[in-house]
Amino acid sequence: MPEEIEVPTEHLHEELEHAAHHSQEGWIMMVALTAALLSVLAAITALFAGHYANEAMLEQIQASDQWAYYQAKGIKAAVLESKMELVKQLGKEANDKDVKNAARYKDEQQDIKKEATEKQEGSSRHLVQHNALAKGVTLFQIAIAICAISALTRKKWLWYGSIALGIAGIIVVWILI
Repeated sequence: MPEEIEVPTEHLHEELEHAAHHSQEGWIMMVALTAALLSVLAAITALFAGHYANEAMLEQIQASDQWAYYQAKGIKAAVLESKMELVKQLGKEANDKDVKNAARYKDEQQDIKKEATEKQEGSSRHLVQHNALAKGVTLFQIAIAICAISALTRKKWLWYGSIALGIAGIIVVWILI
């Protein structure tokens, strides 16, 4: 009977383990790079979300100022109208200056009202943009967490899920803004 030829499989087994370990290190590097990219996207998106929140607040404050100015003009007009009514009740003619000022206050109120309304609408638009960006930040943060879990558990399907969430974050930010 011929002697069996013994193939040295130990060396092959070691090479396969080394290749698998090296492949695993490469995959972990890709997961780390994905997490870093998602972190950059989250940071940039959060910066813009904060900017739009600030703009919304500033415009709302400006709108409130304009509405106060509008009310002040209304009060001035009402005081002048009361004065003119009292003068009329006393049987005298109203002063032309008072009549012109009362009309001017009413006209100015219309311009002030228009500006206040524009500021409120601008504030609302900025708030919508802020909310869209905040949703994007949330998706990026969840994707980063899932990326970390995939590296710890060595499960590639979690990594793919984190990439999908990152893409969803990009789409939300791109579409809603």
